[in-house]
Amino acid sequence: MRFQTPLVPATLIRRYKRFLADIRLDDGREVTAHCANPGSMLGLAEEGMRIWIEPNDDPKRKLKWAWKLVDHGAGHFTGVDTALPNRALKAALMAGDVPGLTGYDTVRPEQKYGQNSRIDFLLQGADRPDAYVEVKSVTLSRQPGLAEFPDSVTARGRKHLEELALVAQGGQRAVMLYLVQRTDATRVTLAADIDPAYAAAAQVAAAAGVEFMALDCTITPEAVRLNRPLPFAQS
Repeated sequence: MRFQTPLVPATLIRRYKRFLADIRLDDGREVTAHCANPGSMLGLAEEGMRIWIEPNDDPKRKLKWAWKLVDHGAGHFTGVDTALPNRALKAALMAGDVPGLTGYDTVRPEQKYGQNSRIDFLLQGADRPDAYVEVKSVTLSRQPGLAEFPDSVTARGRKHLEELALVAQGGQRAVMLYLVQRTDATRVTLAADIDPAYAAAAQVAAAAGVEFMALDCTITPEAVRLNRPLPFAQS
């Protein structure tokens, strides 16, 4: 999925109130950008980091810039917009291009299920169980090559695992898909030290039949595209 307008390099001054970031453009101007990431962004929001932002001229938007990437150098990037990969994943699911999730006739996003929950994608096809696919964006890395989820305590994420376990016990297919928005990751695991309750819920979900998958992305200042499956281990 290509960015709507060409990204512009900048330097992070600070991120605050979760969705705001003060940045410095290369011409010296200081502006405020929207940050579409409600997580802690551990390791990604330090002063002086090189980032990429997207300009817009939409009169309905208060902020004229949106923070999209962190530039780690050496050609490696992390995507910080948690909504972008879901849009790319939807297109790939509809095209039947996601390994392990092919052969379904319909792809329905944001469907109600469980106790006041919405599944990211409901896949349906003739003569096969429905597949409930929950997607989490992964941006944390504290060891070279290792991506981790979550980057903060997530009661909502734990609830999703519990809902998926019930789906699997009911005979439908339940999939927890970790979409890794880092180009420097080669494997994925759970950050049990950050959220032990989430890691415990994942073990219960796996025992109930929930499938755990991970995909990485190709990320450049021009586009974000789904790439390949990554090995996932719960610990």
